[in-house]
Amino acid sequence: MSNEPVCQNRKAYHDYFIEETLEAGLILTGTEVKSLRLGRANLNDSYARIKGEEVFLINAHVSPYTQADGFDKPDPERTRKLLLHRKEILRLIGKTREKGFTLIPTKIYFKGGRAKVELALARGKTLYDKRATLKKKEAARELSRAFKGKKEQEKK
Repeated sequence: MSNEPVCQNRKAYHDYFIEETLEAGLILTGTEVKSLRLGRANLNDSYARIKGEEVFLINAHVSPYTQADGFDKPDPERTRKLLLHRKEILRLIGKTREKGFTLIPTKIYFKGGRAKVELALARGKTLYDKRATLKKKEAARELSRAFKGKKEQEKK
């Protein structure tokens, strides 16, 4: 199976500096898996929190599966447990205790039939950093447009 993302948190790249990423398993109910396969998930405003020696995904919205009966529909924004190795969790505990670091989910995808979450260890951007990033992207876009125009003129 491919690692095609079911949903992405595009806002994470705008609001945070991504230091490193890691893969975590995701514990879901059967109807949540079906809903995820249909792409009905949203990671905006979601984050991961470490409680004890366990990691949980908080505020991730997985819409209820429409064909499921009323008894098997869990809360769309319930807290979901993430599966990581103990060494990874202990390393993350040390990293997140540093000032400014947080765990942000960047995408959900299926790998070998199992739902996975890509977690990013991230540091928040200030308003100035966000503006600087946008300026860099705009400058790169202008540069690529200029080169694209020159290449088309050379072909003629």
